Amino acid sequence: MGQMLDTKVDPATEKAAEVAVEMLAKARSHIGEVVYGQDHVVNLSLAAILSGGHALLVGVPGLAKTLLVETLGTVLGLKDARIQFTPDLMPADILGSEVLDQDEDGKRVFRFIKGPVFTQLLMADEINRASPRTQSALLQAMQERSVTIAGKPHALPKPFHVLATQNPIEQEGTYPLPEAQLDRFLFQIDVGFPELATERDILISTTGATLPTAKKAMTAKSLVDMQTLVRKLPVGDSVLNAILSLVRNARPDQSEIDSIRKTVAWGPGPRAGQALMLATRAKALIEGRVAPSVDDVIALAGPVLRHRMALSFAARAEGATIDATIDQLKAHIR
Repeated sequence: MGQMLDTKVDPATEKAAEVAVEMLAKARSHIGEVVYGQDHVVNLSLAAILSGGHALLVGVPGLAKTLLVETLGTVLGLKDARIQFTPDLMPADILGSEVLDQDEDGKRVFRFIKGPVFTQLLMADEINRASPRTQSALLQAMQERSVTIAGKPHALPKPFHVLATQNPIEQEGTYPLPEAQLDRFLFQIDVGFPELATERDILISTTGATLPTAKKAMTAKSLVDMQTLVRKLPVGDSVLNAILSLVRNARPDQSEIDSIRKTVAWGPGPRAGQALMLATRAKALIEGRVAPSVDDVIALAGPVLRHRMALSFAARAEGATIDATIDQLKAHIR
């Protein structure tokens, strides 16, 4: 018999949720003063961080992806760093390396110099431009929050989050991320072009004598407390069943949907369900609720599943797309 869900909210959790909702509203307001017209992207990025995860931002250059990460670092009170991924980037450029040095007694010793990964919010810019060897340097950091250099583990700061960017158009000279690394990202967030009114505001506000600046809304400690709170929020049976239906039907060997079995080459693993269990709670908290709904599962299906599924060659040749496939999955749980 499976484990039972606890759907009760104790008074302490409810009070902590009220404080968190106010703080998150303030954070979103501060971000909106710098990053225009990307409310959906901002909310997904916040949900990924509140869930303790990482996010892959996919969009063409110039859509404020870098600005968003820098602003998030300031507003959330996190130490941030940026790495520009290029074909000649080496793992040591990310993780750090040992150098030969002298101690106070004049003896030669190896000293570890930390790389830029030792931060709280890491922007991996154009992550698919680095070689697979360099990309893999982030695997341990993203999953275990530590890196191993010369056989010695080094813990990363808490919290630790990676927000990576990727250009969906330019594919020459790039190295597609392997499935194992894509699965480390809680969300794939597609960043689109702004609306007309928003683009007008961008042109006016960013070409004047003064530029808008971000303001701090919380500390790293308060963010960690919120991440713990997210895990305490209750999840009802209807939400759990919706998550299980979505994830299991996305796998061709388990799906109850004929078209999925015919078109999907491989589907999501258990990490997709874990991501939804956390992210739906984070989304609810951001929106001022203490418990997620089935609508939250449907809303987050795309960001969670988009990078965890692949269509067969025949399906792609016939014009099938991942997003259309995910729409079929969402319709099945309505």
